[in-house]
Amino acid sequence: MNLHDLLLARENDGKPIRVGVIGAGRYGTMFLAQVRNTPGIRVAAIADINLDRARQALKLIDWPQDAVTDDVDEACSADRTAVVADATALFRGDIDVIVEATGNPIAGASHALRAFDSGQHVIMVTVEGDALAGPALAKRAAERGLVYSMAYGDQPALIMELVDWARTSGFDVVCAGKGAKYLPHYHEMNPDNVWEHWEFSQELTDSGQLNPYMHTAFRDGTKAAIEMAAVANAAGLTPSDEGLTFTPGDLEEIATVCRPKAVGGVLAHEGSVDVMSSVTREGEWIPHNTQEGVFVVVKATNDYVSGCFAEYPWHPDPSQNYAALYRPYHYVGLELGISIANAVLRGIPTGAPKGFYGDVVATAKKDLRAGEELDGEGGYSVWGKLVSARASVERGALPIALAHHVRLRRDIPKGATPTLDDVELDERFDQVLELRGETVELLRR
Repeated sequence: MNLHDLLLARENDGKPIRVGVIGAGRYGTMFLAQVRNTPGIRVAAIADINLDRARQALKLIDWPQDAVTDDVDEACSADRTAVVADATALFRGDIDVIVEATGNPIAGASHALRAFDSGQHVIMVTVEGDALAGPALAKRAAERGLVYSMAYGDQPALIMELVDWARTSGFDVVCAGKGAKYLPHYHEMNPDNVWEHWEFSQELTDSGQLNPYMHTAFRDGTKAAIEMAAVANAAGLTPSDEGLTFTPGDLEEIATVCRPKAVGGVLAHEGSVDVMSSVTREGEWIPHNTQEGVFVVVKATNDYVSGCFAEYPWHPDPSQNYAALYRPYHYVGLELGISIANAVLRGIPTGAPKGFYGDVVATAKKDLRAGEELDGEGGYSVWGKLVSARASVERGALPIALAHHVRLRRDIPKGATPTLDDVELDERFDQVLELRGETVELLRR
């Protein structure tokens, strides 16, 4: 609770934390919009293959143009900010921490490895990469005395904060989760019909500002599965092999819904993850829903604690043995300074994988034919389903992060999961497959 004081000390000593940002999309722009008001942190460089997008992002947030350069070394020495197309320069610069926000799991893993080679901490905004090979990346970082961290402001890191609260308070974690809008037919959604399932104006959707692939992944269940796989791996929680339930409910019902089936809930077992839907199965919005929030469900350790659950307005389940702690909002990139400060000043992550517990596997949105090319998260061919890591490895399932521009070797019926042997993986995937192998080995130990 003294991060701000520590940052003030860095500011007063003239030794601010120097940050390199890779990816100037929505998350990166939100961070940039806030960071100039944070003492002790400086953005030394921003890399984006679309230079115009990066420059437009700075213009959008009124970044002083006289503080912008195209030279990373100059930026690091003169308290300026370099904007470059090639991230390579960031790994050579005097930069303490890399914020990986490309959204591309293959590029994200590569950037993390290069940062480690340069002695830089990594904040992994690209949760797709974390779900694929985060346990191996965290292990490699630790071997070098570096921090590999989830990004505060995104829901997985905020969930991990609640998990830490629960365990530090002496509770066992029954479930960790979040809210999201979901209906069963969303699994068939694609970029052509995605805006039918959002509440945006036509003016906005026609403007080109929104990415239909990204917003498809947010709605078709893929993004929720990826985020909860990251939580499972960081918290040591085991998902159900049947996927997330997306059970409708409001914030008062969290502890009633997210408890084991044996006592009236929806979980296959205690010590799991799940997502609650903010709409009924008929599509009606639920008042006081969990849409933007995160939660953790804990179990009473004895009868006295159960009595406390009943005596306070904590909305326990009917048995009064389960209760939830809930945070209603996440501020996305505006909160990222928490991760940066913790990594550099304390040497700790705001959540990081400790093992391989959950995996997100590609699942056919329609009947797929041999020779067809898969188009990854938010596309036309597959969505991501969360299963236990053990089940995924035993089945040889294809992770959703590897279902990008790869061709099928055989027909896959709708609802089925291709295996790694069912697709053609070329040399583009060599590095990430090595990391994936190291991740799988952690499961076998």
